[in-house]
Amino acid sequence: MSALDPREIQLMARELRGSVLRPGDAGYDEARRVFNGMIDRRPALIVRCENEADVATAIAFAREQRLPAAVRGGGHNVAGNAMCDGGLVIDLSLLRRVDVDAENRRARAQGGATWGEFDVATQAHALATPGGIVSSTGVAGLTLGGGIGVLRGLYGLTCDNLLRAELITAAGDRVEASSESNPELLWGLRGGGGNFGVVTTFEFALHPVAGVVSGPIDFQYSRDFLAFYDEFADTIPDEASCDLILRRTPEGEPLATVLASFCGPVEAAAPIYERLRSRFQPIRDGVAPRTYADSQRLYDQISPWGLRNYWKTNALGPLVAGAITAAAEVFEAAPSPLSQLQLEHLHGAMHRTPAGTNALRFGGAKFDLLVNAKWTGPALDQENIRWARDGYASLVPFTRAGAYPNYLFQESGERVREAYGEQAYARLVALKGRYDPTNFFRLNQNIQPAIRV
Repeated sequence: MSALDPREIQLMARELRGSVLRPGDAGYDEARRVFNGMIDRRPALIVRCENEADVATAIAFAREQRLPAAVRGGGHNVAGNAMCDGGLVIDLSLLRRVDVDAENRRARAQGGATWGEFDVATQAHALATPGGIVSSTGVAGLTLGGGIGVLRGLYGLTCDNLLRAELITAAGDRVEASSESNPELLWGLRGGGGNFGVVTTFEFALHPVAGVVSGPIDFQYSRDFLAFYDEFADTIPDEASCDLILRRTPEGEPLATVLASFCGPVEAAAPIYERLRSRFQPIRDGVAPRTYADSQRLYDQISPWGLRNYWKTNALGPLVAGAITAAAEVFEAAPSPLSQLQLEHLHGAMHRTPAGTNALRFGGAKFDLLVNAKWTGPALDQENIRWARDGYASLVPFTRAGAYPNYLFQESGERVREAYGEQAYARLVALKGRYDPTNFFRLNQNIQPAIRV
């Protein structure tokens, strides 16, 4: 890549309604900051888009200048795909509008909106769609990678609720994907990541959600609790979700924290929570009636921006004795008190969604496993990365087919293929060849076209 001509940058900037940031400009360092503190990339240009035309202009410039291009929505992806060294970042963070059609139970969100903004807008009408539990997560990234939220038992993954999308392709074309127009592309956007273009607008189905009974419940960590949790998860109805995080307090106390949520009234939630509290006495109990929007902000503090993160993930089967032993040994060996082992329970509508609705495969899984290494300084990188890799390897015998793309780090092409499975991967490859044959959008969990032009 040759040095960029300042005159060419200036000409491009004149076409924009938004703005261009370069190294040294005010706001540049803040704009290149993402969730994972390990990611310290310095793009040549950050194009802050204010409309679809700006997105098309940025894509055209990157192609003409042969620049690698990254797309930033919420900036929450752990792999840091929102940033690139020496390339161009298509920054959607100014495109945050959310419009709600309460009568038809539909919501349209621009590509830079966060789930916090989306939930506030939809809850004004007592409606919601499944979304992430950290409010700063981007609507775009979560949806395109699948989207696991507390409403999954009732309404499936986030991407299952995607009805329509508008995107700009690598060729600069504006394309609509829906059940009536380019339905195969809509399927690909339901889990296939940012491989096919820059999605500028998402349209979702909404569902009635008046309130939830939710909150974290801390139990003393023990291997016996893991066995109990596996049994308890089998008993919960679709209205409930119960994810488990093995973590430590700031003082180093090991905890088994259940992130619990029930979509419905207190009286219906009570017997479920009583079963959860029946065999182990909670140390702290944060369950309470809340609005859904408030509940969706509960866990922002346990997932702060700026920590160094390295994740390993896969679908997981039941917690049989060997899996409990392996999980306990992994957690107990964590070198950082910030690191966690996380299990997201997969149930209900997720497993009733007709095959082929989305590009993911969780059919044989009971949990989504996340070995979540977190720490504070670069001197500790190697030991924490090694812990995550070795710990994950010890749990592989208990995994099932499939992986959650949003939790994948910087993975090989073979690992991406394994995550989707051969049948879905072949469909994604065909779509990639149609919409991005040169693999312009490659800074992602990449689907490579069969024939590169």
